[in-house]
Amino acid sequence: MAGVRGTVGIVRPTQRTGGFEDLLRILPPGIELIPLALDVQRGALDEFQAAIPAYEAKVAEFAKMGVDVINPSGAPPFMVLGYAKEQELIRRWETQYNTRVFTSGTSNIDAMRALKVKRIVGATYFRGDINRIYRQYFVDAGFECLDMVGIDVDFHKVPELPSSRVYDFIADTFRRNDSAEGIYMLGPAWPTLDIIARLEQDLGVPVFHAVPAQCWDIQRHLRICEPVQGLGRLIAEMPLGTTMAARRVAV
Repeated sequence: MAGVRGTVGIVRPTQRTGGFEDLLRILPPGIELIPLALDVQRGALDEFQAAIPAYEAKVAEFAKMGVDVINPSGAPPFMVLGYAKEQELIRRWETQYNTRVFTSGTSNIDAMRALKVKRIVGATYFRGDINRIYRQYFVDAGFECLDMVGIDVDFHKVPELPSSRVYDFIADTFRRNDSAEGIYMLGPAWPTLDIIARLEQDLGVPVFHAVPAQCWDIQRHLRICEPVQGLGRLIAEMPLGTTMAARRVAV
């Protein structure tokens, strides 16, 4: 298509559209996004563990379409898989389908490295022990994760959370771990783009949110660099960061 600067196939884990609509709004013009969705509904460990074959089917479909980049999005399924196994899976997919692949997890990892953040605290919208798995993912990737704390909310009600409540939750979590150099916010389901800049200003550290990280990494893969203001340091500064090849060699 005339004027298209690149095509990106995005596999979304749920039928929720909020995060995808936010991404469309902040991406530079001329990037064509093609979405396919799975149907995760409960946000439970067993769903995430069973999701990888469904992701692979969508990855194969995008490869057949001939998109430039494939983004199996949704952090939990790959974080549950584990950092090392995720890296192996990405390498296999790229070799098998001859297309560049990045996940939500690798976007945030590369973003943290690009901003030279090594010690983080994380916030999620999951209850219980699954947060230990999310924490271990970052530890295995070489970060010091001081804590990974889930807000008390039912999975299907996450989009209804007021951003003011999320702000208070994250600010309280950070203040209990105030040696952190950055804050990780898992997932796009909570409507929180409006609090990123405020959190950074009030707490003095960068915030890594799913949607800006996805915007940054899509641009990076397509060799585009158009900063977006008001949604945090990452996409305001648009650092190049570690290349995908260098990151994988280090694993």
